[in-house]
Amino acid sequence: MTATVIDNIGLLITNDPTLGEGPLGKRHDASVVVEAGRVVSVGHTGQVADDRIDADGACVLPGFVDSHTHLVFAGDRSEEFTARMAGQPYDGGGIRTTTEATRSTSTAELDRLVRLRLAEAHRAGTTTIEIKSGYGLNVDDEARSLDIAKRHTDETTFLGAHLVPSEYVGRADDYVALVCNDMLAAAAPHAKWIDAFCERGAFDADQSRAVLEAGAAIGLVGRLHGNQLEPGPGVQLAVECGCASVDHCTYLTDDDIDALAGSDTVATFLPAADFSTKQPYADARRVIDAGATVAIASNCNPGSSYTTSISFCIAIAVRDMGMTIDEALRAVTTGGAAALRRTDVGRLSPGSAGHAVILDAPSHHHLAYRPGVPLIRQTIGPLGS
Repeated sequence: MTATVIDNIGLLITNDPTLGEGPLGKRHDASVVVEAGRVVSVGHTGQVADDRIDADGACVLPGFVDSHTHLVFAGDRSEEFTARMAGQPYDGGGIRTTTEATRSTSTAELDRLVRLRLAEAHRAGTTTIEIKSGYGLNVDDEARSLDIAKRHTDETTFLGAHLVPSEYVGRADDYVALVCNDMLAAAAPHAKWIDAFCERGAFDADQSRAVLEAGAAIGLVGRLHGNQLEPGPGVQLAVECGCASVDHCTYLTDDDIDALAGSDTVATFLPAADFSTKQPYADARRVIDAGATVAIASNCNPGSSYTTSISFCIAIAVRDMGMTIDEALRAVTTGGAAALRRTDVGRLSPGSAGHAVILDAPSHHHLAYRPGVPLIRQTIGPLGS
């Protein structure tokens, strides 16, 4: 079996404190040997294998783990973005515009669009990704969206409870009943996770709880959109239901932070969404200092965060969310892995997936120091599961 060594690494981030300095497990003048998709050895420069990739003194770090995306969609909402920049508030209603476009697009075309977005994300350093449904909002199109997503990743999330579709306006409880029964039954064979948008204008706490409990009854683990537009019940509900993560977390009370710190639920920040919607940025410092586990994800979607760039998210987190560059890097690697309840990705240590990023830079600090510059020289390892 062929082995490959990534050699001549100036600075290696392993995310394994037993292998190097500090929480990032930093090593200098290092090499990593990968065989059959797994790391088999971390050592000094000069390890030998069948094939050799020369890092030429650059920084090498684990591939990014993007734990929150909405990649299965069609249509364009750039005019909505332009209107927001001119002062129009974001309320999530544009989801219905994307739903109409997605429903009317062929499966082959949707799959092609997903592949293009995945290739873009991979070029930007992402090697593990979660993909949600949520732009079908009927039985057939939610199942179809998840079937497409599952072709590309094992981390698929049923988000039938994204918004009440046009045909159910004024009958939200009837729609939730559809989500919890026929839609869930059709989606479940293609899904690992279940999610709901617990927010003003979407679904309230009781409706979101019903969705999460219906999913849990058939083995789908919960995730939750919460506390994006204002303080609300999302964080407390996610902790109560044992969700793997609660995502957005823009508006948090002290009680919310205490609940996160006392639980295994990961607080996932989506800074590119706050950038695009002109919301305040989340105060990550408070959450980290309380001892909660945090992640950062792209939230790639056509309405509120049309980016696959984790580097952009890192730069925002360092500039505007009170995070150090080391904390931000951990949030997009081991933090994202924790949000997906994975221990095999987000690190470069013996036994982990051999997913790595070679930077065009001597250290990871440049990801925030040089925002907007394409610093990913090479992404090693398949994007997906």
